[in-house]
Amino acid sequence: MAHLTIIGTGSMGSAIAAVAAKGGHTVQLIGSGDPATAVAGDVVVLAVPYPAVADVLRERSEQLDGRVVVDITNPLDFSTFDSLVVPADSSAAAEIAAALPGARVVKAFNTNFAGTLASGTVGAVPTTVLVAGDDADAKEAVAAIVTSGGLRAVDAGSLARARELESLGFLQITLAANEKVSWTGGFGVAA
Repeated sequence: MAHLTIIGTGSMGSAIAAVAAKGGHTVQLIGSGDPATAVAGDVVVLAVPYPAVADVLRERSEQLDGRVVVDITNPLDFSTFDSLVVPADSSAAAEIAAALPGARVVKAFNTNFAGTLASGTVGAVPTTVLVAGDDADAKEAVAAIVTSGGLRAVDAGSLARARELESLGFLQITLAANEKVSWTGGFGVAA
């Protein structure tokens, strides 16, 4: 079983913790404003809003070295909800990977809402977590956490696919914010 540290205790951090615990994994939850608590997990989930990532990386870069780091962020312009704030040829995950060269960065959970992680379904479709990364073992570790918690995992390809995942997450968030879809619904993957 894996040992996760989840940085961020909001709805997404709590939902991911519940999925991991359901799968028999141990979970350490750390508030993003708690730099005094050391990271203990082999898999570290950054469950903070994108604007908070820079502070987390500055405070914890040494602790994240050698670990699987899961980026769940969607780099939205929160002032307008009208665009992503990373360059068109990049992603939040790519920026995190560049800042943490000793970590194995994986993009996952950013296309899911907390409600669908908790319920295990998106409408009548099982909740699917899309996983992207350049390290096959790191992706497999994240997928194993997801599937052992009762959800589906789909390998979305290399970390370069994070840009598309972030665009999909952005679209889903803006649809929910404009009440076109429910925060307990969203996109599902039918196989």
